[in-house]
Amino acid sequence: MAKVLCVLYPDPVNGYPTEFARDGLPYIDHYPGGQTVPNPEKVDFAPGQLLGSVTGELGLRSYLESLGHELVVTSDKEGPDSVFERELPEAEIVISQPFWPAYLTPERLAKAPNLKLAITAGIGSDHVDLSGAIAQRVTVAEVTYSNSISVSEHVVMMILSLVRNYLPSHQWVLDGGWNIADCAARSYDLEAMEVGTVAAGRIGLAVLRRLKPFDVNLHYFDRHRLPAEVEEELNLTWHDSVESMVRVCDVVTINCPLHPETEGMFNEELIAKMKRGAYIVNTARGKICDRDAIVRALESGHLAGYAGDVWFPQPAPADHPWRTMPHHGMTPHISGTSLTAQARYAAGTREILECYFQGRPIRDEYLIVDGGALAGTGQHSYSAR
Repeated sequence: MAKVLCVLYPDPVNGYPTEFARDGLPYIDHYPGGQTVPNPEKVDFAPGQLLGSVTGELGLRSYLESLGHELVVTSDKEGPDSVFERELPEAEIVISQPFWPAYLTPERLAKAPNLKLAITAGIGSDHVDLSGAIAQRVTVAEVTYSNSISVSEHVVMMILSLVRNYLPSHQWVLDGGWNIADCAARSYDLEAMEVGTVAAGRIGLAVLRRLKPFDVNLHYFDRHRLPAEVEEELNLTWHDSVESMVRVCDVVTINCPLHPETEGMFNEELIAKMKRGAYIVNTARGKICDRDAIVRALESGHLAGYAGDVWFPQPAPADHPWRTMPHHGMTPHISGTSLTAQARYAAGTREILECYFQGRPIRDEYLIVDGGALAGTGQHSYSAR
């Protein structure tokens, strides 16, 4: 019997939904580029259900219990008396989502001698100490591409919300006003602006493709340059450094993984090199940006706006300054957990578990760490630390 410890975000404040706004989801069988969607032998949920909260259980309980395994699901993950801390020493598998991460720190890994597999239900495994997982020979896997398009759509929404001053304008309606001048005083067209992405992987490239019809000038920085035909198709300008790109951009979107090379990248010095009145959208990881440098740049007017749905830590404390800084469009970490995305990453989690219990190889594109080394997607996206 394996103990599977699953950390998910809490249910809605009014209780788990008894019905949903739509009856099902559109069907897709592959992602851009040809990778197939998760393909488990079976799922025990209806696509479109809320699977990422505690009651949803990623649709895993009946499957795991039918095999004789124990499933512990909790949202209580912080502090020495949390359910997560109490259950971790006996856990063979830990599952969590980037939106409500169970941080597997070196200290926690040391307390988990039975841990064999850490699964990210979604994309981004930086909440796992990868060097510790390598040393302890813990396999780390994530459901690559499951919510990349979900995040890219969120990026485009946030760019438009900032540039068009949508959120303050909506607030005037809620407050009973009709203050057109107040709304228009910070509203611009996105057309013809210079827009750049830090990283042009699955999410960054999807953002670029979605922005092309807006007739903007597109830029990107990535240590892996895109094929020439893609650059030509999207009329992209590649930059060999982040500094080169941010100097010319009106909008910068951050879509790179968090690792030692990117932590704190957008600090006081880099932000000072950006155009006055530029916007930043960050749906990657909160620690890529210096928290207080962002606040100061918004307060001084050097940045015209900042939006994102990633914070550090997560959940963000009530006094986190990004909640109250001017001209922001922050959300909780929701970009990759739409009901559409949940159906895919829940199915992908089930597929990974089926492979593990049946002794079959886990898809290479799902692997981050395996056999005591970076593996699969992890070799491309992360650096050993």
